Amino acid sequence: MNENLWWIGFGLLIVILLAMDIMVFNRKAHEIKLKEALWWSAFWISIGLLFNIVVYYFRDHESALQYFTAYIVEKSLSMDNLFVFLMIFTYFKVPEKYQHKVLFWGILGALLMRMGFIFAGIALIKKFHWILYVFGAMLIYSGIKMISEKDKEIHPEKNPVIRLFRKIMPITKDYVDGKFFIKKDSLWHATPLFVVLLVIETSDVIFAVDSIPAVLAISNDTFIVYTSNIMAILGLRALYFALSGVMKIFRYLHFGLSFILIFIGIKMVIADFYNIPIYISLGVICFVLVISIAISVILMKKEGESKNGRT
Repeated sequence: MNENLWWIGFGLLIVILLAMDIMVFNRKAHEIKLKEALWWSAFWISIGLLFNIVVYYFRDHESALQYFTAYIVEKSLSMDNLFVFLMIFTYFKVPEKYQHKVLFWGILGALLMRMGFIFAGIALIKKFHWILYVFGAMLIYSGIKMISEKDKEIHPEKNPVIRLFRKIMPITKDYVDGKFFIKKDSLWHATPLFVVLLVIETSDVIFAVDSIPAVLAISNDTFIVYTSNIMAILGLRALYFALSGVMKIFRYLHFGLSFILIFIGIKMVIADFYNIPIYISLGVICFVLVISIAISVILMKKEGESKNGRT
């Protein structure tokens, strides 16, 4: 199939899915309950895996394996982002019925920004092959840094984008029915909800610094890198609402994610000397994720039992 047709087809698919999401299934602002969030998570994951089958059928086995591995990496790294989203919403006291709207437009912005990052990253690799070592070193550094992080903190007041925006436009005190902007006394004002959106968008830029080089270590095929990235983050909103109540259970997940970043960074650095097969990379990533989640659940359960025993 012609490469342009792949891009057109995928673009149409994303437009249709986003249109259905905002105009049909979530037309009215409402609080997302656990059951609804689980159904939506299953839907988005199914879409991502079905697209993997399309890649396998119309391309080849290697492309399908690269897509699936990149999808798993992006999905797992996105799990860490959910903790940041939770802190942002808690910090700004965003009503639950407006959180989906912020995440929707945040994801839409991420679709555009990540396309630019991915094209730029692949162009740099093709023109300057040594940039692979830089990306690899960045991943190893990020992995080591993630291990040393104890408690994540956010400081929106220090965000330069937010500080600049406050000087440009006045901001209301209230959320004003979930609107981003309102006209007040013949002057446009932003609401705190738009400020939250800006924080989400700038946070995604930071997330992309880790996730995109990680996926580029798996494939240099622009289409595979972009589609796996987008399919993974499309379901991020539903996953947030499905896991928001139990995120504390996965307290040791970041150790697994840090190992994955270091492993992929090493894979990228040694690629010219030894190319780790994609199926080995996939096996290592899945194994580490399962182990880190299992340890989190087991230790959390033991802590709960010990507390109950003392009481």
